[in-house]
Amino acid sequence: MPVSFADLPGWQEDDPRQAWPALLTSCSVLIKKPLWQEPCTIANTINPADAAAVRAYFEMHYVPHQVSNADSSVTGMITGYYEPLLRGSRSRGGPYQTALYRVPEDLLTIDLATLYPELKNMRLRGRVVGNKVVPYFSRADMVQQDALAGKELLWVDNAIDAFFLQVQGSGRVLLEESKETVRVAYAEQNGHPYKSIGRYLVDRGELKLEQASAQGIMAWFAANPARQQELLNANPSFVFFKEEKLVDPSKGPKGALGVPLTAQRSIAVDPQFIPLGAPVFLATSQPGTDVPLRRLMLAQDTGGAIRNAVRADYFWGFGSEAGQQAGKMKQAGMLWVLLPK
Repeated sequence: MPVSFADLPGWQEDDPRQAWPALLTSCSVLIKKPLWQEPCTIANTINPADAAAVRAYFEMHYVPHQVSNADSSVTGMITGYYEPLLRGSRSRGGPYQTALYRVPEDLLTIDLATLYPELKNMRLRGRVVGNKVVPYFSRADMVQQDALAGKELLWVDNAIDAFFLQVQGSGRVLLEESKETVRVAYAEQNGHPYKSIGRYLVDRGELKLEQASAQGIMAWFAANPARQQELLNANPSFVFFKEEKLVDPSKGPKGALGVPLTAQRSIAVDPQFIPLGAPVFLATSQPGTDVPLRRLMLAQDTGGAIRNAVRADYFWGFGSEAGQQAGKMKQAGMLWVLLPK
């Protein structure tokens, strides 16, 4: 539903200059699309240091549209994610007993939009058995059948860290041998739906809802070594990685749009409802508090758990402090997508 900028709570208080680098990275992709050519071309003429000029640019060239759910509600869940740092090795040994895996050769990815345009952004994953395509292995199947033997990319020293790396989608690994830090980026997924292991523990009375943060789950995991694989298998989804050189440590990992994410200015969305690359105004609150968090973001990523119109994952950046914020973020929020006039 189109609204005016005056309807955006906190629009005048946010500094839009902080979102400008993220906008320009979005425009590096969007400028190829007719709808975005004019606003993206004009963006390159704006003085990024002039707050008034940046604000006027958005108000002149975009119309905010409040995002609503199928039931017409306008509130949804806002979670957080970040880029973690793990300790690892190129070979198995000592503390390095948990593998990160590359994409297996037998994983098929079928883009349904090539046959059915109405199924844009929908993909099927599977494998060939005989003359049929069947679902790819779930996480539990992979473990039970040792289906990924020989597909190890790196080895890390902590199984729950490796699991949360899959939830985050990308991260960095400090290699023991060379002291080099490399980036492991999302490469593919096994096609099974994401299921929250926090919800699994809550449903079984193992944790209270308010304890089901990343920190609470890690504490349960450490206290229940005999049940660790049971917990991990509660999420059948599995993410495969590729290694990338960490050319510029100040830049975030690439999101689904194909551009580096900007800390606290990039969000992951469901592209069925919000176009990738678009500016989005977010009104929510700081993790675990009622303190308002209202700012202009860029929709530059997607995620297995990000499924709905009013649903977003807020990228906090790299490192442990970002991880603390992301791990406890489960806030109510509203979204307005800014579309070119």
